Amino acid sequence: MTFWIEQAAVAVCAISGALAAVGKRLDLFGVLVLAVVTAVGGGTIRDLCLGARPVFWIENPSHIVTASATALVTFFIARGWMLPQRALLIADAFGLALFTIVGTEKSLVLQSSGVIAVMLGVITGVAGGILRDVLRREVPLVFQPEIYLYATASFCGAVALVTLQHFRPDAPENRFLAMALVLALRLAAIWWKLRLPVFQSRDSSQ
Repeated sequence: MTFWIEQAAVAVCAISGALAAVGKRLDLFGVLVLAVVTAVGGGTIRDLCLGARPVFWIENPSHIVTASATALVTFFIARGWMLPQRALLIADAFGLALFTIVGTEKSLVLQSSGVIAVMLGVITGVAGGILRDVLRREVPLVFQPEIYLYATASFCGAVALVTLQHFRPDAPENRFLAMALVLALRLAAIWWKLRLPVFQSRDSSQ
């Protein structure tokens, strides 16, 4: 089950990576690089932190195949139809939910503490998007105040999974409940423009 969830996460993140190339005048190779980095970046950092060798996409290259194939399809679709900016946000929300839970669950399986599992779950969820945005020379979504409840949604989902696994170990619905929480928070934040307070002093506001 985790394998197929990870494949779905790779595909969705590859879509968000390919859509992020719109307007950047990248060729097909550039789009593929952006998509693959988005799809495997967070999981790579997670595995390096956990000491899991080889990292997941080297152990199973099907993840690279999935990311590349998905990016190719997205590339040709986006050339024919003008996709709204919200499509990127929605694809990114699904990738955030899937990868957060995959990262948290893998950390728990490898005997990490709950705190470390939450941290690595968030890193798995957001790091690919950070690398994507750095490559396209933009402020990463996670650091933009107008991008609503991004890392916060990932954090809440990771905490939910760790808590559920503590009280109901290995219950198969735990991961789906936690995924649904991340996705619901992120989509609700996009729809209703929910966000945390911005750090700003009284002097700077004036």
